Amino acid sequence: MSLVDTHLAGQGRISKLFYGLIRGILVGLCRSYFRLRISGKENIPKTGAFILAPIHRSNVDTPIVSATTSRRMRFMGKDSLWKIRPIGVVLSALGGFPVTRGTADLEALKRCLAVLALGEPIVMFPEGTRQFGETIQPLFDGAAYLAIKAGVPIVPVGIGGTQEVMQKGSKMIYPKKCTMIIGRPIFPPQSTTGRLPRSATTELTAQLKTALQELFDAAQRSAH
Repeated sequence: MSLVDTHLAGQGRISKLFYGLIRGILVGLCRSYFRLRISGKENIPKTGAFILAPIHRSNVDTPIVSATTSRRMRFMGKDSLWKIRPIGVVLSALGGFPVTRGTADLEALKRCLAVLALGEPIVMFPEGTRQFGETIQPLFDGAAYLAIKAGVPIVPVGIGGTQEVMQKGSKMIYPKKCTMIIGRPIFPPQSTTGRLPRSATTELTAQLKTALQELFDAAQRSAH
Protein backbone atom coordinates (compact mmCIF):
# COMPACT_ATOMS: atom_id res chain seq x y z
CA MET A 1 0.00 0.00 0.00
CA SER A 2 1.40 3.41 -0.97
CA LEU A 3 1.87 6.37 1.36
CA VAL A 4 -1.19 8.10 -0.01
CA ASP A 5 -3.32 4.92 0.31
CA THR A 6 -2.18 4.35 3.88
CA HIS A 7 -3.03 7.81 5.13
CA LEU A 8 -6.20 8.39 3.13
CA ALA A 9 -7.86 5.21 4.30
CA GLY A 10 -8.75 6.43 7.79
CA GLN A 11 -12.47 5.86 7.62
CA GLY A 12 -12.80 4.17 10.99
CA ARG A 13 -15.22 5.25 13.67
CA ILE A 14 -12.46 6.37 16.06
CA SER A 15 -10.84 8.49 13.35
CA LYS A 16 -14.11 10.23 12.57
CA LEU A 17 -14.92 10.78 16.24
CA PHE A 18 -11.48 12.33 16.75
CA TYR A 19 -11.99 14.65 13.80
CA GLY A 20 -15.42 15.65 15.10
CA LEU A 21 -14.00 16.43 18.54
CA ILE A 22 -11.15 18.62 17.27
CA ARG A 23 -13.40 20.32 14.74
CA GLY A 24 -15.97 21.09 17.42
CA ILE A 25 -13.34 22.77 19.58
CA LEU A 26 -11.98 24.84 16.67
CA VAL A 27 -15.42 25.93 15.49
CA GLY A 28 -16.43 26.90 19.03
CA LEU A 29 -13.30 29.02 19.41
CA CYS A 30 -13.83 30.68 16.03
CA ARG A 31 -17.47 31.49 16.75
CA SER A 32 -16.68 33.04 20.13
CA TYR A 33 -13.29 34.69 19.59
CA PHE A 34 -13.90 35.95 16.03
CA ARG A 35 -17.69 36.33 16.37
CA LEU A 36 -17.79 34.22 13.23
CA ARG A 37 -20.92 34.45 11.12
CA ILE A 38 -21.57 31.98 8.33
CA SER A 39 -24.05 32.14 5.48
CA GLY A 40 -24.66 29.83 2.54
CA LYS A 41 -24.13 26.51 4.35
CA GLU A 42 -26.94 25.08 2.26
CA ASN A 43 -24.55 25.25 -0.71
CA ILE A 44 -22.30 22.55 0.75
CA PRO A 45 -23.03 19.12 -0.82
CA LYS A 46 -24.25 16.70 1.83
CA THR A 47 -22.71 13.68 0.10
CA GLY A 48 -20.00 12.99 -2.44
CA ALA A 49 -16.71 14.65 -3.21
CA PHE A 50 -16.25 18.34 -3.90
CA ILE A 51 -13.51 20.98 -3.80
CA LEU A 52 -13.85 23.75 -1.24
CA ALA A 53 -12.05 26.80 -2.63
CA PRO A 54 -11.67 29.65 -0.08
CA ILE A 55 -9.79 32.90 -0.44
CA HIS A 56 -6.58 33.05 1.59
CA ARG A 57 -5.60 36.08 3.68
CA SER A 58 -4.54 34.58 7.02
CA ASN A 59 -3.38 31.44 8.83
CA VAL A 60 -6.72 31.39 10.65
CA ASP A 61 -8.51 30.72 7.34
CA THR A 62 -7.89 26.99 7.73
CA PRO A 63 -9.62 26.51 11.12
CA ILE A 64 -12.38 28.88 10.03
CA VAL A 65 -13.24 26.87 6.90
CA SER A 66 -13.66 23.77 9.09
CA ALA A 67 -16.92 25.40 10.17
CA THR A 68 -18.42 25.03 6.70
CA THR A 69 -19.50 21.43 7.27
CA SER A 70 -19.34 18.64 9.85
CA ARG A 71 -18.09 16.35 7.08
CA ARG A 72 -14.39 15.62 7.30
CA MET A 73 -12.44 17.68 4.78
CA ARG A 74 -8.98 16.89 3.46
CA PHE A 75 -5.91 19.16 3.47
CA MET A 76 -2.51 18.69 1.86
CA GLY A 77 0.59 18.61 4.09
CA LYS A 78 4.32 18.04 3.53
CA ASP A 79 5.11 14.35 3.73
CA SER A 80 7.95 14.79 6.24
CA LEU A 81 5.31 15.32 8.95
CA TRP A 82 4.12 11.74 8.43
CA LYS A 83 7.58 10.30 9.11
CA ILE A 84 6.88 10.73 12.83
CA ARG A 85 4.19 8.08 13.20
CA PRO A 86 2.13 9.59 16.09
CA ILE A 87 1.99 12.95 14.29
CA GLY A 88 1.10 11.27 11.02
CA VAL A 89 -1.76 9.36 12.61
CA VAL A 90 -3.18 12.56 14.13
CA LEU A 91 -2.83 14.52 10.88
CA SER A 92 -4.54 11.78 8.89
CA ALA A 93 -7.39 11.62 11.40
CA LEU A 94 -7.77 15.40 11.07
CA GLY A 95 -8.09 15.17 7.30
CA GLY A 96 -4.50 15.75 6.24
CA PHE A 97 -2.72 13.74 3.57
CA PRO A 98 0.93 13.79 2.52
CA VAL A 99 2.38 15.49 -0.55
CA THR A 100 6.09 15.41 -1.32
CA ARG A 101 7.62 18.87 -1.49
CA GLY A 102 9.81 19.51 -4.49
CA THR A 103 8.01 16.98 -6.69
CA ALA A 104 6.13 17.94 -9.81
CA ASP A 105 2.68 19.39 -9.33
CA LEU A 106 1.35 16.32 -11.15
CA GLU A 107 2.21 14.14 -8.14
CA ALA A 108 0.17 16.35 -5.81
CA LEU A 109 -2.73 16.36 -8.26
CA LYS A 110 -2.70 12.56 -8.44
CA ARG A 111 -2.97 12.34 -4.68
CA CYS A 112 -5.82 14.83 -4.66
CA LEU A 113 -7.63 12.72 -7.26
CA ALA A 114 -7.16 9.70 -4.98
CA VAL A 115 -8.91 11.60 -2.17
CA LEU A 116 -11.79 12.69 -4.39
CA ALA A 117 -12.17 9.10 -5.62
CA LEU A 118 -12.92 8.15 -2.00
CA GLY A 119 -15.88 10.54 -2.12
CA GLU A 120 -14.33 13.02 0.29
CA PRO A 121 -14.12 16.81 0.00
CA ILE A 122 -10.79 18.61 -0.38
CA VAL A 123 -9.88 22.15 0.71
CA MET A 124 -7.74 23.99 -1.85
CA PHE A 125 -6.75 27.63 -1.62
CA PRO A 126 -6.73 28.54 -5.33
CA GLU A 127 -4.64 31.68 -4.74
CA GLY A 128 -1.88 29.42 -3.41
CA THR A 129 -0.10 31.11 -0.52
CA ARG A 130 -1.57 33.81 1.70
CA GLN A 131 -2.25 37.05 -0.13
CA PHE A 132 -2.93 40.64 0.93
CA GLY A 133 -5.48 43.18 -0.20
CA GLU A 134 -9.05 43.38 -1.43
CA THR A 135 -8.46 41.89 -4.88
CA ILE A 136 -8.43 38.18 -5.64
CA GLN A 137 -5.02 37.36 -7.05
CA PRO A 138 -4.49 35.22 -10.19
CA LEU A 139 -5.60 31.70 -9.41
CA PHE A 140 -3.75 28.46 -9.98
CA ASP A 141 -5.52 26.04 -12.31
CA GLY A 142 -5.31 23.11 -9.89
CA ALA A 143 -8.85 23.33 -8.54
CA ALA A 144 -10.38 23.62 -12.01
CA TYR A 145 -8.22 20.80 -13.36
CA LEU A 146 -9.24 18.47 -10.53
CA ALA A 147 -12.91 19.41 -10.82
CA ILE A 148 -12.92 18.55 -14.52
CA LYS A 149 -10.83 15.40 -14.12
CA ALA A 150 -12.87 14.04 -11.19
CA GLY A 151 -16.22 15.43 -12.30
CA VAL A 152 -16.87 17.19 -8.98
CA PRO A 153 -18.11 20.71 -8.18
CA ILE A 154 -16.06 23.58 -6.78
CA VAL A 155 -17.60 25.44 -3.84
CA PRO A 156 -16.20 29.00 -3.64
CA VAL A 157 -15.86 30.63 -0.21
CA GLY A 158 -15.33 34.27 0.68
CA ILE A 159 -13.92 35.08 4.12
CA GLY A 160 -13.95 38.61 5.49
CA GLY A 161 -12.03 39.96 8.47
CA THR A 162 -9.22 37.42 8.80
CA GLN A 163 -6.71 39.82 7.32
CA GLU A 164 -7.21 42.01 10.38
CA VAL A 165 -7.21 39.01 12.74
CA MET A 166 -3.76 37.79 11.74
CA GLN A 167 -1.82 39.45 8.98
CA LYS A 168 0.89 37.69 7.01
CA GLY A 169 4.06 37.64 9.10
CA SER A 170 2.23 38.44 12.35
CA LYS A 171 2.19 36.17 15.41
CA MET A 172 -0.68 37.98 17.10
CA ILE A 173 -4.28 36.81 16.75
CA TYR A 174 -6.72 39.65 17.35
CA PRO A 175 -10.40 39.11 18.27
CA LYS A 176 -11.81 40.79 15.18
CA LYS A 177 -15.21 40.00 13.68
CA CYS A 178 -15.12 37.53 10.78
CA THR A 179 -17.70 36.53 8.20
CA MET A 180 -17.70 33.54 5.87
CA ILE A 181 -19.99 33.34 2.85
CA ILE A 182 -20.28 30.05 0.99
CA GLY A 183 -21.19 30.37 -2.67
CA ARG A 184 -23.17 28.09 -4.93
CA PRO A 185 -21.30 25.09 -6.34
CA ILE A 186 -19.64 25.63 -9.71
CA PHE A 187 -19.97 22.49 -11.81
CA PRO A 188 -17.31 21.59 -14.36
CA PRO A 189 -18.21 21.38 -18.04
CA GLN A 190 -19.02 17.99 -19.52
CA SER A 191 -18.24 16.61 -22.94
CA THR A 192 -20.25 14.18 -25.02
CA THR A 193 -17.01 12.98 -26.64
CA GLY A 194 -15.22 12.38 -23.35
CA ARG A 195 -12.62 15.07 -24.03
CA LEU A 196 -12.59 18.80 -23.36
CA PRO A 197 -10.34 21.47 -24.84
CA ARG A 198 -7.53 22.80 -22.68
CA SER A 199 -9.33 26.13 -22.59
CA ALA A 200 -12.02 24.51 -20.39
CA THR A 201 -9.68 24.60 -17.39
CA THR A 202 -8.81 28.25 -18.02
CA GLU A 203 -12.47 29.19 -18.39
CA LEU A 204 -13.48 27.36 -15.21
CA THR A 205 -10.67 29.08 -13.30
CA ALA A 206 -11.89 32.46 -14.57
CA GLN A 207 -15.43 31.61 -13.46
CA LEU A 208 -14.12 30.67 -10.00
CA LYS A 209 -12.16 33.91 -9.71
CA THR A 210 -15.24 35.99 -10.49
CA ALA A 211 -17.30 34.12 -7.90
CA LEU A 212 -14.57 34.46 -5.26
CA GLN A 213 -14.26 38.20 -5.78
CA GLU A 214 -18.02 38.68 -5.35
CA LEU A 215 -18.08 36.53 -2.20
CA PHE A 216 -14.96 38.19 -0.77
CA ASP A 217 -16.40 41.67 -1.32
CA ALA A 218 -19.67 40.68 0.38
CA ALA A 219 -17.85 39.00 3.30
CA GLN A 220 -15.63 42.03 3.81
CA ARG A 221 -18.64 44.35 3.90
CA SER A 222 -20.38 42.11 6.43
CA ALA A 223 -17.29 41.87 8.65
CA HIS A 224 -16.88 45.63 8.90
